[in-house]
Amino acid sequence: MTTSPDEVGAGPDRPRLAARAARGFGRASQAGASAIGNWIVPAVCVACRAALSRHDALCATCWGGIAFIRAPLCDRLGLPLPFGGDHGGPIVSAAAAADPPAYARARAVAVFERDSVLQRLVHGFKYQDRHDARRLFGRWLIEAGRELFPETDLIVPVPLSRRRLLWRRYNQAALLAQEVARSTGLDWSPSVVVRSRATAQQVGLTREQRRLNVRNAFAVPARHRSAVAGRNILVIDDVITTGATVEAAARALVAAGASRVDVLALGLVTDPRAVTL
Repeated sequence: MTTSPDEVGAGPDRPRLAARAARGFGRASQAGASAIGNWIVPAVCVACRAALSRHDALCATCWGGIAFIRAPLCDRLGLPLPFGGDHGGPIVSAAAAADPPAYARARAVAVFERDSVLQRLVHGFKYQDRHDARRLFGRWLIEAGRELFPETDLIVPVPLSRRRLLWRRYNQAALLAQEVARSTGLDWSPSVVVRSRATAQQVGLTREQRRLNVRNAFAVPARHRSAVAGRNILVIDDVITTGATVEAAARALVAAGASRVDVLALGLVTDPRAVTL
């Protein structure tokens, strides 16, 4: 007995087969759109512009120039450590034990060094309106902060002053926070923490000068305190240099009633001599 073409898939498996066909069509459409996009805007390395097979990525050479931070690391400051502990629990560095930060945990994607690939990427993003690495940064932050997200209720970026925001036209930390929120599904707000006073640029200042420069420079407006009280907050910034900025932001959040504050950044300066970056 033969079966006519019209009878194929007419039984209980027909919805499943139709869904499979729809998925296949969707994948083919995406592949076609990607191919057209690559023809219009060729994929290149976001750091050196070398030709690549896909967008939002680095070439092998530039990838090798990123000093990604991996365990073991200090559970409080996120600093990479030369060796792990024997007890299997979180490790706290001597620096964190001697001067515990206001935030609970800090994590960063990679070590931030002078003239490094990461510095070029971050400075292009921050000062030159180069946003082509935004999705790549988002993927990196998702990986670096994976242990923080399950305990996060709200994501907030470190804010810029109004004057600096008008001059730059965007807050790079807010773009990063938005990208992380989009990928994780977590709530985020660019206005929960604000600058309560003007500050000088941190670049070129010593560790102590940075701390004094941002002391009491952040606040949580009264209208946003209910969004903070009793909640776990994740603060996002581009680079943790001495920790002074994220420390000041964390103190403002704790003062507003936050239960816990964690910090996530692209770069982390680990060399005390490099605080002028």
